[in-house]
Amino acid sequence: MSTLPTREIARVPGKAVAWSIIGVWACYFAITTARSLIVGLDFQDEMLWRRALVSLAGAGVTVVLWLVLRAFDHRSLAVKGIVTLLGAMPASMLIAQINQTVFAEVEAKVIASASEPGVRVYRDETGNLLAEVPHMTGPDTEVDTQNDGARTITLLRAPQGFERWRQLTDIALVRYFLLLAWCSLYLALLYGAQARLAERREGEFRRAAKAAELRSLRYQVNPHFLFNTLNSLSSLVMTGKTERAEQMIQAVSNFYRHSLADDPTSDVALEDEFDLQRQYLAIEQARFADRLVPRFDLPMRLADARVPGMILQPLVENAVKYAVAPHARPITITLAAREEAGELVVSVEDDGPGGATADHGMGIGLANVRDRLEARFGTAARLSTGPRVGGGYTAELRMPLALYEAL
Repeated sequence: MSTLPTREIARVPGKAVAWSIIGVWACYFAITTARSLIVGLDFQDEMLWRRALVSLAGAGVTVVLWLVLRAFDHRSLAVKGIVTLLGAMPASMLIAQINQTVFAEVEAKVIASASEPGVRVYRDETGNLLAEVPHMTGPDTEVDTQNDGARTITLLRAPQGFERWRQLTDIALVRYFLLLAWCSLYLALLYGAQARLAERREGEFRRAAKAAELRSLRYQVNPHFLFNTLNSLSSLVMTGKTERAEQMIQAVSNFYRHSLADDPTSDVALEDEFDLQRQYLAIEQARFADRLVPRFDLPMRLADARVPGMILQPLVENAVKYAVAPHARPITITLAAREEAGELVVSVEDDGPGGATADHGMGIGLANVRDRLEARFGTAARLSTGPRVGGGYTAELRMPLALYEAL
């Protein structure tokens, strides 16, 4: 019997998280590379490995972001949304800083490649972009130093303070939306995992309820049988048939040893179910002697067919109660099994003269059998009862045929 967890949090498998991160940053790498080729930028080889390095760093930052989000897996959607919006901000800023640092040298080379001959473009220690040109003057040039007939001109000052953060934010904006896209993918995976967990838990609860129903119905059989057995023992003792009463007590002991050994919610082999009813009829034979003639017809190939435990008990009890007990002549009770159109058909028949009695098919025992069949098989199984042609009564079970080897 399955045990339902008291508290379980749905988690996205680590493998799925890893592949989602790899997929997002692989797409980023492919798109930015395609854009670079379309625009026709220079230094493609050098930018390629730098772009790969930024993508790897971005994947690493995303892993850290995932660890933060994972701590809020059990919280509400609103909380997850706030954590996503806030957590992606510093992560995107960090990736932008890495991108700026990695591509700074290439940026200078691109500018230098567009310079005139004799002009050297470079960055100083503070990050200013400078150009060293031959000595010349002009109204629009800002001269910083003079060296051996050449002038150093400031092309672009390194951003400072707010300007630096504004520039970094511009670069981070694309990465921010990229991280939000990944977070959305992660939340979708998380809700998928939660839906599967809810479905599994619903299935477990449904199975637990079904097992409880089967157990309850199965336990209804034993008190009913015990009540009838004690009445029979009382009759034997009161009439002085002590030897037969002793035989009956021994048979009852064997019967209960067999019946109580099984899980009340599990199926048993049809052969075992027939053996159990053979023991039960042995108990009743101690009471009715030659008036009860049991007969069993079980093909070998159906011996391992699975049926609910003690499902035949109420049917056999009814045959004894309505066919054997009221009459003095010998009555044959036949238990038979066969296969029809992929179904297992098990019947309990008697040749007594009182087959048309209304109560024969309307008692508590038969209602129990119907309820157990419905609980176990739904609409795939059914019980039919009625008089036999030529006299007697029959109860027939039809259920899906499942052999032990197929389980």
